[in-house]
Amino acid sequence: MRFRFTCLLMLLSGIAMAQSPAFPANGLKVKWEVVENGYQGKPQTLSTFTFINKTKQAFPASGWTFFFTFVRYVSPGDAGNGIQVAHVNGPLATFKPTAGFKGIAPGDSLKINVVSVAWVTAITDGPEGPYLVWDQQPAKGHAITDYTVVPPTSDKQLRRTAADQHPQTTAAEIYQRNARIKDVPLDQLPKILPTPVAYEEKPGAFTINANTAIGYHPDFKQEAEYLSAVLKDALGKPVRIVAGNEGAIRLEKNNDTATGAYSLSGSSNGYVIASGNAAGIFYGIQSLRSLLSTAKGSTISVPLVDVKDQPRFGFRSMMIDVARNFQSKQQLLKVIDLMAVYKLNVLHLHMSDDEGWRVEIPGLPELTSVGGRRAHGVNELEALQPSYGSGPDVVNTAGSGFYTRADYIEILRFARQRHIKVIPEIEMPGHARAAIKSMDARYEKLMKAGKTAEANEYRLSDPDDKSQYRSVQEWKDNVINPALPSAYKFMEKVVDELVAMHKEAGAPLDIIHMGGDETPAGVWAKSPVCQALIAKEKMSGPDDLWYYFYDRIAKIVNQRGLQLYGWEEAGMRKTRRDGRDVMIANPDFGNRNFQLDVWNNVMGGGMEDLTYRLANAGYKVVLSGVSNYYFDMAYVKDYYEPGFYWGGYVDVDKPFYFIPFDLYKNAKEDDQGRTLPPGTFVGKDRLTEYGQRNIAGVQAALWSETVKTPAQQEYLLLPKLIGMAERAWAPDPAWAREKDEAAAGRLYQEAWSNFINVVAKRELPRLTRLNGGYLYRIPTAGAIVENGKVLANVQLPGMVIRYTTDGKEPTAKSPVYTEPVAATGAVKLKVFDSAGRGGRTIAVQP
Repeated sequence: MRFRFTCLLMLLSGIAMAQSPAFPANGLKVKWEVVENGYQGKPQTLSTFTFINKTKQAFPASGWTFFFTFVRYVSPGDAGNGIQVAHVNGPLATFKPTAGFKGIAPGDSLKINVVSVAWVTAITDGPEGPYLVWDQQPAKGHAITDYTVVPPTSDKQLRRTAADQHPQTTAAEIYQRNARIKDVPLDQLPKILPTPVAYEEKPGAFTINANTAIGYHPDFKQEAEYLSAVLKDALGKPVRIVAGNEGAIRLEKNNDTATGAYSLSGSSNGYVIASGNAAGIFYGIQSLRSLLSTAKGSTISVPLVDVKDQPRFGFRSMMIDVARNFQSKQQLLKVIDLMAVYKLNVLHLHMSDDEGWRVEIPGLPELTSVGGRRAHGVNELEALQPSYGSGPDVVNTAGSGFYTRADYIEILRFARQRHIKVIPEIEMPGHARAAIKSMDARYEKLMKAGKTAEANEYRLSDPDDKSQYRSVQEWKDNVINPALPSAYKFMEKVVDELVAMHKEAGAPLDIIHMGGDETPAGVWAKSPVCQALIAKEKMSGPDDLWYYFYDRIAKIVNQRGLQLYGWEEAGMRKTRRDGRDVMIANPDFGNRNFQLDVWNNVMGGGMEDLTYRLANAGYKVVLSGVSNYYFDMAYVKDYYEPGFYWGGYVDVDKPFYFIPFDLYKNAKEDDQGRTLPPGTFVGKDRLTEYGQRNIAGVQAALWSETVKTPAQQEYLLLPKLIGMAERAWAPDPAWAREKDEAAAGRLYQEAWSNFINVVAKRELPRLTRLNGGYLYRIPTAGAIVENGKVLANVQLPGMVIRYTTDGKEPTAKSPVYTEPVAATGAVKLKVFDSAGRGGRTIAVQP
């Protein structure tokens, strides 16, 4: 008996040894670096992975696969040294050993060269989330924790091509831009932002303390409670609210029916906020809130102003992507409160995409149990594959997460109290991989249970479809099949559940975003059910299936009393002109109250007038242009600046200087930061009076491919968001209306100086204290060398530049820059805000 038990132990031990990796994943050190952009004179990059064996045992010659995610498509094939490169799907790629690989001896290293499309000129471009999978444990990924992106040391690592003469924004260029900003004293700056229609400051002040009461009209009780909470946060004590005209602060109803319009009038005895609607009262409260001192105390002295105000646009939106990388409910509420401060009134919530589905839908649990999670696995029946560096483990909070039904209702109620409409977005037919794979998992589960009818009820993919395509993000299987009746039943189910959640939250849904963008060429071409539908409906080919699909989606939406909303491609149609494929405004949808986000205004890209073409064609258009309002674009052309840059660089000035009805007038640079050549806009469509009536509003967008933490989100949002809010709310400024170019330039520079002083001296200090503080971007210093000395300045007046000359990193205790610095070695400069938080250090050699 003992012999048999011993043999069993030996057998189990042998199985365990066979299943255990022979080499620890943490025994590898991995480095990656760019060798050359514009490799071989083509739009491609040569880069190198270096594997270093840190252990005393050999890294095996076989039995493993190395995974990594990379936003640049890696050319598959033989990489040399016995390593094969492969593209899995989306951003996921692998290295595998071939028979020629000899392993890595202890202490030795291996270099693997890879070629990828386009270029890599920023730290956020590089590969992420590497992990090892052993053949003996194919379902388990082992994260490589010792991984480094090696920074560039030469221009060829930073240039897009050999001809690129401006690979980085220099400290001297930043200095010259900053030098045009005048330092305006705090007491000369306006006290309310966004800029009101009419604003007058008066002498004197009104004192608020815990005895101050808020009187309110019965229609404005919710707003009175909100103001009480704001004052409690400032005073540290609750403030009474009373119905009627009592109270030093009164919320009164007038006959102004314009949504959001209000008046704010102060005297030494108190303040009156008046409006014909609750939204106007709320915006008046935000203006009063901006008058409060940032310091907390038992009493607050409020300066006196008279304001008459109303929003320029009725649609002032922030698009937040939580699909690519997730943000918690708490962080989303924090962003909503930030939006309220600056009088934005729409949260466009991008909750589904290829990489994640982020809201619970009752009856379809797989959407979140599979589509709301990312992890390594042998299939995707339990979680989606890793993306954007989420790594092999499901516990990664950027890759995995979703809002429960209760969470979503709480978000809706929180937003409603701040007069913010939440518009959910469900991406389709492209960008739908999370939904497709979730329904595939549902299908497999129910088929195993013998429930064939239920398994096919919400299927989104045709298993016999042999079409080959790659989306912009390199997905091979991310498009819903429009010939499946189950696809429309799925959409009806999702829409109905969203409508029910909004109703329960007291925030009825009247508009829904249904995506519609970036459906790749080649889809549906080899799907039997699609071919049958094309024949039945007498279509000209697979391209027509898109219009068939979206027409049916429109009917589903409209039958529920909802307005259809989509990305610009949803309002366009492919046709032929001069023997080439072109996209035109689709006449089929233009008269159906169809609203579009138009993002493609890349300066110098040729589509700068698309916004106006679609508005002129009858579509309701939201100005969402990448060149000014994609906040995931990096602030400046700097390797260490986070964010993408395919649509250009978006610093604080670009949202501010955008002119909604004449975007050409103040456009200054192309997508590479170069001055736009004369004639760029010759022949471009201009906005007609009819088209102008179709401009619904302005939207900023923060896509989340590079946003994995709340800090990263806030860095990209702020202070850009303040400029966007100004343009969405405030009347057209004088510099936008001035026809003389030189005069317009002078007016703009004066307005820009005033605005950036307000941002730096009023807004950012209060955001430091609000809701635990927002981690806005602190800019790098500008610097030049003159007469052997370093001169420095800053974009945000009032922030402090500190420096060192001994090679050490500047701290909040380092000397403050007040005059040119003479030194024999490098001068290190770093900008600090009023709270002592620092930006990124630059070094300048005198």
